[in-house]
Amino acid sequence: MPTCTGGISTGKAWAKRWAVTGAGDSGDAMKDLTQGSITRALVAMALPIAIGMLFQTLYLLVDLYFVARLGDAAIAGVSSAGTAGFVILALTQMLGVGTVALVSHAVGRKDQAEANLVFNQSVLLSAICGVLTLVAGFVAGGAYVRSIAADPDVVAAGTAYLYWYTPGLALQFALVAMGSALRGTGIVRPTMMVQMLTVILNTLLAPVLISGWGTHHPLGAAGAGLASSVSIAVGVVFLWVYFARLEHYVGLEPQQWRPHPALIRRILNVGLPAGGEFFMLFVILAVIYWVIRGFGPAAQAGFGVGGRVMQGLFLPVMALAFAITPVAGQNFGARRYERVRETFRQATALSSALMLALTLLCQWRSEWFIELFTRQPDAVEVGATYLRVIAWNFLATGLIFSCSGMFQALGNTWPSLASSGARLLTFVLPAVLLSTRPHFTLMQVWYLSVASVTLQALTSLALLRREFRRRLVASPKPPGAAASAAVPVTSSLEG
Repeated sequence: MPTCTGGISTGKAWAKRWAVTGAGDSGDAMKDLTQGSITRALVAMALPIAIGMLFQTLYLLVDLYFVARLGDAAIAGVSSAGTAGFVILALTQMLGVGTVALVSHAVGRKDQAEANLVFNQSVLLSAICGVLTLVAGFVAGGAYVRSIAADPDVVAAGTAYLYWYTPGLALQFALVAMGSALRGTGIVRPTMMVQMLTVILNTLLAPVLISGWGTHHPLGAAGAGLASSVSIAVGVVFLWVYFARLEHYVGLEPQQWRPHPALIRRILNVGLPAGGEFFMLFVILAVIYWVIRGFGPAAQAGFGVGGRVMQGLFLPVMALAFAITPVAGQNFGARRYERVRETFRQATALSSALMLALTLLCQWRSEWFIELFTRQPDAVEVGATYLRVIAWNFLATGLIFSCSGMFQALGNTWPSLASSGARLLTFVLPAVLLSTRPHFTLMQVWYLSVASVTLQALTSLALLRREFRRRLVASPKPPGAAASAAVPVTSSLEG
């Protein structure tokens, strides 16, 4: 990675070599996904995305490993406060999904100017969202942790972690804007390399700041938040330098940072529903922490560890879903509709195979995953049981991810939001009602979650089938050819 102190010509040459090898394409750093094998394109994009997401998840796992040495209260505090990250994830999805969809459509049409304008408007939105995140985190973070934490020790740990992690959350928007634009052009390796760098830095900082290695001044949960914030800041700087020093297919152009209301509305029209999905996930997680708080810090700690482990297990399938959007999006922009349908078929086959393997693994030895982070018997029992039960919805979750990626590729994510809304109704209300009953147990929450995810998967498939019928229609023939009406194509969901 070129540094700010290195020679400009040397930095540019290094960056160009990185772009060419990372893209497997020419020096314009754009990869045409409308040609060649779809399966190969999905796997080629999903692998570096998965590696990048793995390193991103390691932020949480590294912190959790060292925080676990501080006891159940610290684990529960960091885990519960970490759910606030889903609000930021919702907002970054709003920004990222809109950017990937519109950039990939423009690339499919070979409209570089439109792709570049979309990217720079995304940079503008990232700055606005980052400032709002800083204000909200410092003003409302403590109140949020107090509302879901099990006891005062959990509140103290969670609040300290969240305050120091808030700057890192704010900087996530810049990373997402730049990474999403690259993904829309078919390039994913530069973002992966930056994520690897930041996680390595976080791994080095975590024991120093959390446990006081070398300094003898442990900061505890606050150190976990600070380590992540510093690492993310370094990642933003490196990725910004990469963009600034390379003449890219999309590049940073300050003159295009003036607001374009019509284009911003287009980005948000695609992105807002996707952000709403993650916000609903945040609500569901917050409700789970709230309804199980009566079982004590060990229960919240076990669920927190189990949830983080599950997030790590889902990485390959989530990466595949992220790969769907640029692959199908470019083909949708190029009106190669059969390749759009084939992308969904191939992706669902791959994700289903992966999720089936993960289900069997969790049924066999779920406690192994939990014991990597805590040896507290109560926390291990809760976490292992949670993974064993929740594994029965892994296959359905894979279908939901694939459908969500396709909705994003088609530029209409409202059906995906409707599907998530259905889960909100089928889980949150029953969970709250069950928590008021005298014989309420944790198992009831886990089985309710399995049922609600299954219903969400069926809803997503039905809505995607309708979307295929509406949007994947035959292209009109060129002028001079025999006129024919556009005939709806057969959805891949219809066999």
